[in-house]
Amino acid sequence: MDTTATILHADLDAFYASVEQLLDPTLRGKPIAVGGGVVLAASYEARAFGISGGMPGWRARELCPCLIFVDGHFKEYQRLGNAAIRVLNDFTPLVERISIDEAFADVAGCTHLFGPPAEIASAVRCRVRTELGLPISVGVARTKHLAKIASQVAKPDGLVVVDPDTELAFLHDLPVGLMWGVGPVTEARLAEIDVHTIGQLAQMPGRSLEQLLGHAASDKLTALAWNRDRREIKTRRRAQSAGAQSALGKKPAEEQVFRPALRHLADRVATRLRASFRPGRTVTVRVRFAELRSVTRSVTLDAPISATTILAEVAEELVRRVLADHPDEKTISLLAISVSHLETCWDIQLELPLGLRDEKRRPGTKRGMARWSADRAMDLIRDRFGRNAVGYGSVALGPSRSVPDAFRELAEKDL
Repeated sequence: MDTTATILHADLDAFYASVEQLLDPTLRGKPIAVGGGVVLAASYEARAFGISGGMPGWRARELCPCLIFVDGHFKEYQRLGNAAIRVLNDFTPLVERISIDEAFADVAGCTHLFGPPAEIASAVRCRVRTELGLPISVGVARTKHLAKIASQVAKPDGLVVVDPDTELAFLHDLPVGLMWGVGPVTEARLAEIDVHTIGQLAQMPGRSLEQLLGHAASDKLTALAWNRDRREIKTRRRAQSAGAQSALGKKPAEEQVFRPALRHLADRVATRLRASFRPGRTVTVRVRFAELRSVTRSVTLDAPISATTILAEVAEELVRRVLADHPDEKTISLLAISVSHLETCWDIQLELPLGLRDEKRRPGTKRGMARWSADRAMDLIRDRFGRNAVGYGSVALGPSRSVPDAFRELAEKDL
């Protein structure tokens, strides 16, 4: 691997809230949150009160009575996010965008033009601040994982360069929650065995970690804890799956609750699959219960699907299995659907009416073709008149959603 730190991770700070403060200067320095029923994003001033994304609006107001809620300007988020990525592209073509507000860049091949990586990172930060009026933090390191951690340490509005000679000393003192792949659940499980820092994780016996997290996760986290990360910058990465999720708060684990939510999620996912002509074979659902315990179930189909109703029915069946396996769970807090094993070149294979058990869900049957045709007609109407012009009755009659679809779509990768 390279022995010099040439990987940059650039991350716009509190992006959505920063954009709102940019658009309305009277909000600068004040605790603001984007959203209403749910906090979609919070400014650093609001985070000081313990407010974070995904928090119910009523709870955020309890923590900070002076909190200002604002509506999101989703087109501005997209415009300014794209503009920040173009700044990186002005220095190097090796840019891998991983979300609307962050990206990796490899500057090894352009130091003769723009100077050392640290100078390039400083120039990027200066241009984003001057040209766009937004704060951005940048981490510079030898690997992608360490560069991302460095940018988190640099926040807000800072720059951290990790020298390869001192990278383990830098890494091992940091909290384990900064690692890529360690979420709140994994962090809590590690805390139960007194693992709080990345260095403590690195020293954990492999068998003990495997028993706690499983073979794949333990191997991955151990490698990252020692900064073993061979991933390269990928400038054109196609998503290997398409998914969507919806936080429900605390709702009864009943069909009249999860069925409309799953129909809405299936509509969002299947629309993306059809738009990219990439149906998928494997459907996975995730159900999170009241105590943040999540359970997943998946099924791989004989033929790839992209019809909304078929996807919804498969997802509903999987959720029913989850609830049947966990009869003591009475409350659902989140539902998610994803489709993987996506096809890149596919034509519908027509099927004879043989009376198969799953015939109504097979895309090549008469009923499957009718469903796909109805979906395509809806897609054309939405493309011309907007997404809200037409929809499924079962979705339209479902519970209101506090998180706008426009916000969710900003985070969805191109297929």
